[in-house]
Amino acid sequence: MPRKPMRTVFSSPTASKPSASPSPTPTRPSFSESVMDRTLELAGPVIAKWSPDTAPFASARVVVTSLFPDNRGEAKHLIKCVNNLQKAMHLLLTENPTSPKLASAQNLMQTAMKTLQREFYQLLSMNRAYLDPESVSSCSTRTSIHSTSDSDSDSDDDDEAADSIVQVEDASSLVMADLRLIAECMISSGYAKECVKIYNIIRKSIIDEGMYRLGVEKFSSSSIHNMDWEVLDDRIKKWLDAVKVSVKTLFNGERILSDHVFAASESIRESCFTEISREGAMILFGFPESVVRNSKKSPAKAIRVLDMYTAIATHWPDIKSIFSSESSSTVRSQAITSLIKMGQYVRTALAEFESAILKERSKSSVAGGAVHHLTIDSMNYLSLLADYSNPLSDILADSPPPPASTSTLLESYSSLSDSGESPAPTISLRFAWLILLLLAKLDGKAKLYKDASLSYLFLANNFQYVITKVRTSNLKNLLGDDWLPKQEVKVRQFAANYQRLAWGHVIESLPEVPAISLTPEEARECFKRFNASFEQAHDKQSACVIPDSKLRDDIKVDLSRRILPVYREFYNKHEAVTVGSERNLGSIVRFSPEDVGHCLSDLFFGNVGSGSSSSSSLRSPPSHTRSKKFYTSFVGLTTRYALSFFGSPTIKF
Repeated sequence: MPRKPMRTVFSSPTASKPSASPSPTPTRPSFSESVMDRTLELAGPVIAKWSPDTAPFASARVVVTSLFPDNRGEAKHLIKCVNNLQKAMHLLLTENPTSPKLASAQNLMQTAMKTLQREFYQLLSMNRAYLDPESVSSCSTRTSIHSTSDSDSDSDDDDEAADSIVQVEDASSLVMADLRLIAECMISSGYAKECVKIYNIIRKSIIDEGMYRLGVEKFSSSSIHNMDWEVLDDRIKKWLDAVKVSVKTLFNGERILSDHVFAASESIRESCFTEISREGAMILFGFPESVVRNSKKSPAKAIRVLDMYTAIATHWPDIKSIFSSESSSTVRSQAITSLIKMGQYVRTALAEFESAILKERSKSSVAGGAVHHLTIDSMNYLSLLADYSNPLSDILADSPPPPASTSTLLESYSSLSDSGESPAPTISLRFAWLILLLLAKLDGKAKLYKDASLSYLFLANNFQYVITKVRTSNLKNLLGDDWLPKQEVKVRQFAANYQRLAWGHVIESLPEVPAISLTPEEARECFKRFNASFEQAHDKQSACVIPDSKLRDDIKVDLSRRILPVYREFYNKHEAVTVGSERNLGSIVRFSPEDVGHCLSDLFFGNVGSGSSSSSSLRSPPSHTRSKKFYTSFVGLTTRYALSFFGSPTIKF
């Protein structure tokens, strides 16, 4: 039996029919996809519920209820869902970056970010009262606010944290905690740029408004140069008030808020604070530099410059702390530059003041031996400067001391305190030197008087004015304990010399022993000598002025002590026997002891005599109700400071 071909076997219907393939096994989702599915399932409804684009909010003009603080529990649940979504996206991206679920998750994340941006904006804009720098500064110190919520905590923990906030934190702290919660969520989700933009715009407006309310403005160099001093002085006063508020409240509060809201990122919090505060701070701390660079130099203006120097120097530790980052180094540099420029201005002003004393060369003497305007101007100015001994110690630390040739003179002139509380010796020596120059100048001006007695009275008046200004100002602490006693001795010497030269002939006209028996003729001659000398002295000295009440009383008491007892004793012994008859009384005994006392009491108020006083005018007791001319003139600090150089000091110390 023939065999069938192989083709027939293989091509038979049964053999050629292919066998059915098994059905494929379903593919199981990966772990990351399962996590994503679960996350989308849980987070989707929560995010959609509060989406600005979700009905009914999108289709009706309905005010969207705020998550913070109206629904804080749901707000924290939303934050938790967003954080979980971000973690799920990161996990899926590492395992399956092409998964279509990533697109869905990204869309959901964008929706959540729109909601958080809206909430962040509302919190910042609607809680300005709670977030103003003063409220922030008072409720916390920098970096001391601890987060009152944890984005990873469950709802129970969130509720407990919320309860804790209500109990221990005020409204400002609560809003700050909400802002921090949103900021940390947005930053961790990759939306830091959007968060920072909203924050910077709103918070910078707070700083700008605060600076405007404080009167801080940016002035051009030309506007300051052309500004009247009264106007500029008013601007400086406003600036002085603004510095304290700005540093202690405005910038400090903003620093605290930035540090808290963006605690999760040092770079973000530094960049935000710098962006918000730099412009205002540069204007604030740059104002003093602009003033000293563009305003006309004047010793009087140096006082205001010292005020500004003190303001920045006093607040420098806070400035350095608040603007501590590298990004805000320009603010620190501006504050330092202003200090340097102001220090240069003050050194120049002091040099000009010293030169003004040296060059003052008015040749007219002061009427009545009164206080010279140079003494008044100089001592008023120095007493003001003495209140700034601490900033002046810094400013003059590197300045050269007074000339070496005057060191011995200065040592004998003043004793400078060595106590730890006293200012640096440099500033003490500088003040001692300036007063020494003034006293030497006064010694030269005393020589302008032709009458030697007036020269001594002039020195007594002017030295007494200097002493009074030193005693009643911080100059006393700068010059040391021995300075006042030394100068008071000089004043007493000047006063004694004045009395000797102006009133010595009156005293000499009386007998050395007033009770000695004299003949009527000798007594008449003695009365005549006294009448003539006393009238002459009284006429001449009536124009003299002693402004200082103590010095005036001391001199009058001393004169009365030297003249009255002697004259009274002589008068009581010889008046009756000398006169002889009542009609001769006015020609021989022209002054009773009471008349002499009244005349002496009426001296040194600057009353100008009537020329040749008659006997009757001097005999009549001075009226105690007469208006006395007191020395009350006050000369401005900034005038009469330029004139010519004088030689070496001539006062002997």
